[in-house]
Amino acid sequence: MKKIIAFLLAVSLCLVFASCSKKSSDDGNAPKNAGELNVFVWTEYMPQSVFDAFTEETGIKVNVSTYSSNEDMLAKVKGSNEGIYDIVVPSDYMVKMMVQEGLLAEIDLSAIPNLKNIGESYLNQGFDPGNKYSVPYMGGLAGLVVSKAKAGADITSYEQIFDAKYSSSIVALDDFRAVIGMTAKSLGYSLNTTDDTELAAVEAKLAELKGNIKLLDSDSPKSAMLSGETAIGFMWNAEIAICLQESDDFYAVFPQEGCYLFLDSLAILKGAKNVDAATQFLNFILRPEISKLVSDEFPYLNPNTAAVALLPDSYKNNPASNIDPAVIANGEYVLDIGAEVEKYDGLWTKFVK
Repeated sequence: MKKIIAFLLAVSLCLVFASCSKKSSDDGNAPKNAGELNVFVWTEYMPQSVFDAFTEETGIKVNVSTYSSNEDMLAKVKGSNEGIYDIVVPSDYMVKMMVQEGLLAEIDLSAIPNLKNIGESYLNQGFDPGNKYSVPYMGGLAGLVVSKAKAGADITSYEQIFDAKYSSSIVALDDFRAVIGMTAKSLGYSLNTTDDTELAAVEAKLAELKGNIKLLDSDSPKSAMLSGETAIGFMWNAEIAICLQESDDFYAVFPQEGCYLFLDSLAILKGAKNVDAATQFLNFILRPEISKLVSDEFPYLNPNTAAVALLPDSYKNNPASNIDPAVIANGEYVLDIGAEVEKYDGLWTKFVK
């Protein structure tokens, strides 16, 4: 009789646990310890709140590593064992390079219905036709932010910041394509120029700029502006936007020569160990309310039109966040220039030593 009772109790407990499990599933509560995801992303570009929300919903633990340039990311991916990272966030030209080198996996777009939230103008770009390997994340430009008190209120062009009167007063991105490109634009050249005569002029112009650079910082260049350490910043637009939010002393400059434009995308590395989790994350971050969380903290140009509709006027009215289409039309994207990039490497080596 005791054995029968024990058996019946065991069966009853199994039924209770099964019922609880089904209720948990029906309520949308994901099981804990449901795996891991390794994200390799730009510094100060994806909020911890997004990772926490993803883990809470799915049970998937997110491990985050950061980088400060496309080239830094590429070098670390190529120098690491396959499978160390699942997701990377390359810029436009870098997507094309990584596809050509066989580093990115094709994305199952049928598992990412939230791609519908991305504006049509950001899809099917030349660097990834059909979005086979990438989905848009954030975009923007590299422009200038200026302190009226320290540098005056009349700066409108790149050319002006080469003036020796701004000696040791500029914080600039630690990004060779951005700084060399900006210098090329100041001379009226393409930021993708490979012409030897033009690059010789760029090299001479960089020598003029060098004395004006107080520090190179791609991680948080706004810090030097907010602390008063520098008078002019050449930085990403979200950093400019935050400066504008913090003080009326700052103003944004989208130079008349045209800005360096970028569109960063989410991509899954070939050989990733957690492809299912990575695909879930891509779809998750394209939800309007999740994409809004990103822009709330890092106010870049957001290609997620459904998310932009949710953003406050403080975002929509900030010229460095919700960028004027005319500024975009006057800008230029960085291109993959193949082996010619070695010329840029040489210029940068001389500039920073």
